[in-house]
Amino acid sequence: MTQCDSTTLQRSYTFRFYPTSVQRQQLAMEFGHARWVWNTCLTWRGRQYRLHDKHVSGVDFSGHLTKLKKTAAYGWLKEASATTLNQKLRDQDTAFKNFFAGRAKYPRFKKRAHAQSIRYQLDQRQVAGRYRAGKLLKLPKLGALSLKWSRKPQGIPKMVSVTQDCAGCYCVSFMCEETLQPLPRKPNGIGIDVGISDVVVTSEGWKSGNPRHLRTYRRLLTKTQRRLSRKRKGSVRWHRQRVRVAKAHARVSNTRQDWLHKLTTALIRQAGFIAMETLNVRGMMANRRIAKALGDVGMHELKRQLEYKAPWYGRAFRQVDRWAPTSKACSECAAVQEEMPLNVREWTCPDCQTVHDRDINAAKNILRLATVGRTGSDARGGVHKPEVAYGY
Repeated sequence: MTQCDSTTLQRSYTFRFYPTSVQRQQLAMEFGHARWVWNTCLTWRGRQYRLHDKHVSGVDFSGHLTKLKKTAAYGWLKEASATTLNQKLRDQDTAFKNFFAGRAKYPRFKKRAHAQSIRYQLDQRQVAGRYRAGKLLKLPKLGALSLKWSRKPQGIPKMVSVTQDCAGCYCVSFMCEETLQPLPRKPNGIGIDVGISDVVVTSEGWKSGNPRHLRTYRRLLTKTQRRLSRKRKGSVRWHRQRVRVAKAHARVSNTRQDWLHKLTTALIRQAGFIAMETLNVRGMMANRRIAKALGDVGMHELKRQLEYKAPWYGRAFRQVDRWAPTSKACSECAAVQEEMPLNVREWTCPDCQTVHDRDINAAKNILRLATVGRTGSDARGGVHKPEVAYGY
């Protein structure tokens, strides 16, 4: 793909949903039926494997579910939309595929107190009367939904997911196939060093700072969680306070997500080539001294957003080896220092006498390694300047 070509992709949208009292009751029933199907199918699959050493799928249980609907004891299953129950079985098949591939743990049972999710399938033959971007969305047995249309999607969705989080907020999400035009070409490139004091420091000297979302809402989180611990678990007041705690955590999460989206979009608009160091986030989180601050930064989410936004807008994104000595190597003469403790934020190169800001120097080295340099090219004499043409 060249920088002037458009990109066709599947783009997801999430909108806030405000259900009526009738829709709220219907959704509670849909969530409950889907949760029952998931748990019953999970129990059945485990029993089939233990007793008969037999691997079964959601398709096998689907035929059994059809028979259950015709009985008097389980006739209530007809109250829910058939597509939501079938999609829940497909989700379980996907969960088992991820488990056998080593990407996830064994699927767990769904609980009423956790976040709920169901998925509807839109009939493409009748989609013209059920969906109009920015104006109308109708779902089976729910009717027209009251959505906060913050954006106007271009394509037409095929599947629509309705979720309710632990805080009691409803959202609608779907994917559309869209064609995006790239941003105007930028000939420059930037290196990014990620940290805690400043979440992002670029090779051009720009520092993003760190809003420290957990510290901002620390008093709110402490007060709500302390009140929850004083209430009898399972009581009415305990459930009410649990929702308040969930809302406090949702406020922190939403604030962090909004800040990261604005940050990554600004970086994408700033340069045509973006280089970043690979991060072992799981290993760093094992350090109990900085785990809380690292989790508040959201390093993995930062990398994930840059990875998918760069191809959208015709940008190039590349990562360099995390074992490269980016912090203790001079970006001017490539001399590598023996030690560089974390408390050293500024240092002077003993060879060329250049004064370095630790983070900016690391960002410059990251850019150099991602363009013309290699991990093994940090020896003296192998000086590479970032002014060379960028390979995108």
